[in-house]
Formats: sequence, C-alpha cells, structure tokens
Amino acid sequence: MAELDELVLASSPRDAGISCWDLRSGAELLRYRSCSSPPHGLASIGCRFLVSSQLQDSSSSTPSLLYWSWNKPQPEVRSFPVEPIKPVVSNSDGTYIIGGALSGHIFLWEVASGTLLKKWHAHYRAVTCLVFSDDESLLISGAEDGHIKVWSLYRLFDDMGDTMNQSPYEHVFSEHTLHVTDIVAGYGGCNAIILSSSEDRTCKVWSLSKKKLLRTIVFPSIINAVALDPGEYAFYAGGRDGKIYIGALSAESSTNSTYGMHIIGSLSGHSKAVTCLAFSLDGISLISGSEDGTFRVWDTKARHVNRIFKHAKGPINNILVLRKPLPSSPKTSRNTQGSVSRRHLLSTLPPPLDKYINSMDGDDGTRAVRAVLAPRDESLDSQFLSSHVMINQIKELQQQGSSAATEVELERLREDCKRSLQMVQKWKKMYQDLLRLSINELLDEDQKGGNA
Repeated sequence: MAELDELVLASSPRDAGISCWDLRSGAELLRYRSCSSPPHGLASIGCRFLVSSQLQDSSSSTPSLLYWSWNKPQPEVRSFPVEPIKPVVSNSDGTYIIGGALSGHIFLWEVASGTLLKKWHAHYRAVTCLVFSDDESLLISGAEDGHIKVWSLYRLFDDMGDTMNQSPYEHVFSEHTLHVTDIVAGYGGCNAIILSSSEDRTCKVWSLSKKKLLRTIVFPSIINAVALDPGEYAFYAGGRDGKIYIGALSAESSTNSTYGMHIIGSLSGHSKAVTCLAFSLDGISLISGSEDGTFRVWDTKARHVNRIFKHAKGPINNILVLRKPLPSSPKTSRNTQGSVSRRHLLSTLPPPLDKYINSMDGDDGTRAVRAVLAPRDESLDSQFLSSHVMINQIKELQQQGSSAATEVELERLREDCKRSLQMVQKWKKMYQDLLRLSINELLDEDQKGGNA
C-alpha cells in the first residue's frame, strides 16, 4: 500500500509567513504570507483550511485571527477578537475553534457561522497551550500561572450544571511552579495520561483517571515542547539548549543516565532552542522546529536526521503535520448537485468570527451542547462535518459510476483502515503499559507500607 502523503507546515513569530513542504519528497509546495504566530497559535480546521492567531510586537497593532485556504498564499478571512489570542485549537471535524487569551479567558467559536458560543475565565494569567483528549470530550489548558486545567465540554455547555454552581473543570493540576510551555495527551480519553512541560525545567506525567501526579522528570534545560511516542513507551522534550531529550515513561528508572533520572538519551543537531515537536502520521519520524530557522526530520529508531528543511526567514515556533488534502477530480465535477456542493466545500471559507456573544443566546452567552457536539442544521453544518462530506461523496460516486473517482475513494478507505489497525495496536501497547505501571505502583506502595 502506498505511503500516506503528508504535509509539514512551519510558522514564525515574525512576519515570515507559513511554509508548507511535502514530507516525503522534501519539495516546498507553497508559502502563506502575512503570519506572525505565537507558540501554539497555528491550527488546521478539519484539514480544509488554516487558522492562526496573530500577536504583533507593536502595542498599536490590532490582534487578529487569520484564515488561509490551501491553494492561496494570502489570508482570505480576518477576524478581530475582543482581546489578543495566543493558542488556538480545533476539533478534528473542524466544527469549532477554541482560543486562549492573554487575560486568561478561553473563547469558543462555531466555525460554520462564526458565532461566539462561550467565553469563560479559565486562568489568572495568559493561556499558553490548549489540547484535546483523543476522544475530544475534554479540553486541557495550560497557562502562565503554572496551572493545568481539564475541562469537560459537556459540562461547559450544561446549563443545569451552571445553575447548580458546579465547577466547569474536571480537575486542576498545580504542581508546576512557572509557566506551562506545552501539553500533550495520550490515548484513552478520560483514562489517558497527560504530559506537560514548564519553564521550571520539569516535565510532569499526570493520570486523568486518578487525578494525580505520577512522575516528575527534571531536565538540564528549560523545556519548550514535548511529544509522546505513539506507543507511549517514551517521550521527547525539546530544550532551550538545542537538544531533544528522550524521557522514559515505563515504571523502571535509572540513576546511571548522563542527564538525570528517567532521561535515557538525547538528539543533538539544532544550534538554538527547540521550540516545537510533532510526530509524522506513521509514528516513526519526529519533526522538530527551532529558533535556528530549521526543522529536522528524525528517525526515532536510528536516532539520526533524515532531512533538514529551512524556513524562509526567522525562527520557527509552530509545526503542523497533516495529511495532504485530496484534489477534486474533473471526472467527479460534472453537472450534479453533489459536485456543486463538493466544489463549494473545497473553495469557500467560513465567515469571520464574532467579537462578542449574542445577548439573545442567554445571559451568560452559552448555547446548548448540541450546537458544538452534534449537527444542528444540515444546510449549515454539513459543509463542515466530515461524516456529511463522506456521505455526499459516496452518493456522488454511486450516481456517476466513475471508475477513477471510485479508485480514489477506495484508496482513502484503505488508508483509513490501515490507520485504524495501527490505532488498535497502539491501544494494546497502552493497556500493557498501564497494567505494568499499576502493578509497579502497587508494589511500591506495599514496600513503603512495610518500611513504615
């Protein structure tokens, strides 16, 4: 089976735009202009278009959020939120965008309409990173106050829960003493582990189900970015000293490491601070971005660099690894209603995001959860929900009987099947690791009890 076509996108805090490369061939495909993104300020909306928050150095500049379509270098939609936004994240279907503000507020918009669905005060200082759990039922936020909070999207939109004065977050982890720089969530939904890094030179491993700290790893340098090995045996931590440290997640520990407890190795190559890390879709290659203006593709098994890419100018502070969007086939674009809607989907961007909450939606500006987690109106949301897109495309193929289009769709389904099988293997490994970790924790507690 053919390898997945993957794109790597890199952005800069300066006005150096967004560079896009083909990960396999190394060819630069397009450069998107007019982008000055903060860390964690670049996201893909359902693999249909790009969004980035903008924070200029000048105090007179207006904070904004920009949309780019895949095939045009200039931003096509500009939104101007009421306050500066730093990190942005979107769910996999591209139904909504969530942004974290300098004030500590979090904003949630519906993509299709641009409606601001909810705004709430999450942290006492600026929000630095936002991630979803793998099942997208939880939102995890980190901030300059050193706190990590786990938010239930269902509870956030539960009006009954609000009237009962229940806390909207599931848990808060407050053991970091300085700014949280990055967060990544493992597999398992509410039973997953969370890995976080901070300017306090530590990475911490948390248990969502137990709501407690499992492990603290101290590093020789401040850690800017973290990435979990797909099998969750180890993790990678990008330091401000230019090194990528490899940390152990297994229960075993070693005091013989050159760098310290639970640090089993490192990758060296960047001349300046490592700012962002991401895995390729096959889970083998690790991509690292740096202030030296390059990003490197590492073979994690052999621990060497396969390829080096140079950004246009300036440092790199965001890396995205995405599946290459499938181009529309001319044979599937004939005079049918299905092909018209498909061309509309690929070429039309949504409206700008609202600045304020519509007072008609209620005193606190919230909507029912169905506005975010389920399609409300077919005519509006079907353009931005992958399940509806797939159904329309299948109907179109059945009506036209195009062999070329059918082959394209079959190849995509084969790739989805392969990814599903890979996910099953990851789940098996994860449960084996969790079982081993639980057994070791019980043995440690018994030994402590016996010594006491």
